[in-house]
Amino acid sequence: MTAVVAAAAALAVPAGPAGAEPSPSYAATTSVGVHNAYDRAKYPYLADALDSGAGLLELDVWTNGFGGRAFRVSHAKPLSNDNNCEGATSPARLRTGTRDQPLSGCLADIRAWHDANPGHRPVLLKVEMKDGFNADSGRGPAELDALLTAKLGDALYRPADLVGGHASLDEAVRAGGWPARSALAGKFVVELIPGTVEERNPADRLWTDREYATHLRDLASAGRLRQAAAFPAVHGAVPGDPRTRYADTTIRPWFVLFDGDAATYAKGGIDTGWYDSRHYLVVMTDAHKVPPAIDITHPTEAQARERVTLMARTHASFATADWYPLPRVLSTVVPRG
Repeated sequence: MTAVVAAAAALAVPAGPAGAEPSPSYAATTSVGVHNAYDRAKYPYLADALDSGAGLLELDVWTNGFGGRAFRVSHAKPLSNDNNCEGATSPARLRTGTRDQPLSGCLADIRAWHDANPGHRPVLLKVEMKDGFNADSGRGPAELDALLTAKLGDALYRPADLVGGHASLDEAVRAGGWPARSALAGKFVVELIPGTVEERNPADRLWTDREYATHLRDLASAGRLRQAAAFPAVHGAVPGDPRTRYADTTIRPWFVLFDGDAATYAKGGIDTGWYDSRHYLVVMTDAHKVPPAIDITHPTEAQARERVTLMARTHASFATADWYPLPRVLSTVVPRG
């Protein structure tokens, strides 16, 4: 075991019993995530991904009108579903049904798994909106909120839960930060990012991040923030405050999640401690690419643990890769920073 790996082991955050040492804040730890957890080549069923111990699981969602009215889940099939979700109606039905279900089916699996594991670790569900929202066709922010609420219900940790009596998400996290991990036991936090197709579409002038942040602001103004079910993320690692890209300053305080390339965050030039000190969550993707690069799927366990420790020092809240063959690494939680 190298010195770095030994340090990681020493720093691991235990999931101790109630009444033990105080649980750290959700924003004070670094966890590990799995890219495209709906991929059957990684996990035969989504329940297997949930069983993996990972702190973050990613889903890709399509909304275009050519594949029907449902939110669809696949990587490269925009008109159909291609995934390991089966739409389980109860825990006993997990791993028994027909896969390739729409987002509603994936959420049904998540709820069934939650019902079987009510005190589970907090899980960040990262949703990449591949081609953005499609509100004109009934697949906009309000419809997504309704679907998440219908399927996950009280298992959701919502923006309103974090805001409390504050004026915005930013004010809330800077005043007190996220709850303790123990307080988030049995909860899912939903992160939304713009998708690769959306970002490359010159005709798309309203990306997921801006559209959902505007939705949050308007719900809060109307006293209906409780309806919101997700948190928008600023996508892309850049120096300074990335929210300055939004000309509408009124939506900036509704971003407390940030998501970008791990190698860009790690190479210098970005003050990642700025995020940590303000209790913002940062998802650092493709952690395997940070120099010296390691294998995307099959690094040694020691290499992967070293990488998690490095990402923690870089102030990541989540380090993601495709390390699904390494469940002991996926369940790692270490102090951030």
